[in-house]
Amino acid sequence: MKVCHITSGHNYDDVRIFQKECVSLAKGGYEVYLIAVGESSFQDGVNIIGIGEPTKSRLKRMMVTTKKAYKEAVDVDAQIYHFHDPELLPYGLRLKRDGKKVIFDSHENYKAQILEKKYIPQMLRKVIAFLYRTYESYVVKHFDAVIIPCTIGGVNIFDNIAKKTVYIDNLPVMSELTDRYQERNFVDCKSICYVGGLTYNRGITHLIKAADKAGVKLILAGNFMPSSYGDEVKKMPQYQNVDYKGYLNRNDVINIYKECAIGICTILNVGQYNMGDNFATKVYEYMSSGLPVIISESAHAKRVLKEYEFGLCVPPDDIEAISEAINYLLNNPDIAKEMGESGRRAVLERYNWDIEEEKLLFLYEELSEKGT
Repeated sequence: MKVCHITSGHNYDDVRIFQKECVSLAKGGYEVYLIAVGESSFQDGVNIIGIGEPTKSRLKRMMVTTKKAYKEAVDVDAQIYHFHDPELLPYGLRLKRDGKKVIFDSHENYKAQILEKKYIPQMLRKVIAFLYRTYESYVVKHFDAVIIPCTIGGVNIFDNIAKKTVYIDNLPVMSELTDRYQERNFVDCKSICYVGGLTYNRGITHLIKAADKAGVKLILAGNFMPSSYGDEVKKMPQYQNVDYKGYLNRNDVINIYKECAIGICTILNVGQYNMGDNFATKVYEYMSSGLPVIISESAHAKRVLKEYEFGLCVPPDDIEAISEAINYLLNNPDIAKEMGESGRRAVLERYNWDIEEEKLLFLYEELSEKGT
């Protein structure tokens, strides 16, 4: 069966879309197409259809890139279409009206996300968020399935809206991280790391101050968003303890994990952050690499830490608490090692892509059996 993934906002090599979902489907025997920004190629069993270079203009992406993606999607003439961006909702509806099976992969709680968009005037955010959610609810009723990473406070935000909801989280690929595990010396290793998007809301300013207070090297990898935030951060006196690596490929990210003693993800309690019943993908990657983790305090974090004591949770805006947690783990290498081993066990037993892959393949098998 021919299936087609579509994204207007992600690069063709996106970890979740290409390296996990598309590759898993190709291994499962499907003829897989991926329409995304970038160049066309054939990789790991996936036919990548490039639609040009990414644009920095949000309006151009929504008006031009989406149309290019839709045109290519029609030409593919697949049985199942699986798309990954909210601006593609109208085109998903068109494909459904043409008799196709359609899946909406909702990576985020977009209504909550809109409420925090700084480029939207504050007085308009609630109106736009309401209009988006109203339209989203109308459209997904016609789709065959919606994929979401998790519930939010135990609630499925698509309950009584979507025909079918499947929970598929962006968890680590076993062979990529756990199989490349390298035991570290927690006595000598004193660096900590954060890998991912670098924004104020993700706690980077507080983290830099906490690392400086603890007197440790903080390795940051990723892009500052916006770039002006990066300029602002680099002027901070506490930035002297930061080793900024920029945006790295997967192999270099794994090497960073190997040289650190702690992985940190102290995302601030803003918008949708820390509301979901899961962790940011970077947390699972830290765990699979054997790193103890310092994470934002949340109901979900407390529940999981009771079962797998893989780290410490702290109020993400409390610089003193973050600093104390860093020092506690660095000063207690045996405890840090035990937490790292507990995190690896959690990933091996529960939080890995092999489990999510089975759910994805089962969904596609269900849709395939129903036919078009």
